[in-house]
Amino acid sequence: MSHAPKRYSVNLLRPKKGYMRDEVGTILLVLLGWGLVTFGFQIVLALWAGTPLGRFLTQTYLFNLPLHFFFSGQFLPLWFIILCVFYNYRLDRITEYHSHMRDRSYE
Repeated sequence: MSHAPKRYSVNLLRPKKGYMRDEVGTILLVLLGWGLVTFGFQIVLALWAGTPLGRFLTQTYLFNLPLHFFFSGQFLPLWFIILCVFYNYRLDRITEYHSHMRDRSYE
């Protein structure tokens, strides 16, 4: 007599309450932060092209590189590392919180 393995259903758009909901919220926050900084600066450059501020951003040099290039080449990888640290820190706090909540429910 063989038993079929139990199937699990995971839906990121409707996570279960508790740990999963907090984890998905953190993932969405990190993705939002990544998207805003990565694409937002490029959109700002395109919208401000031809204005004095746009010329300032494209004609200013930092370490012999145009400011917008320096931002894309140096700051965005640093931003990715910052987001990774934030994600891991937040997930540690979520895990700690939910493990304490589970321990309290057994008392």
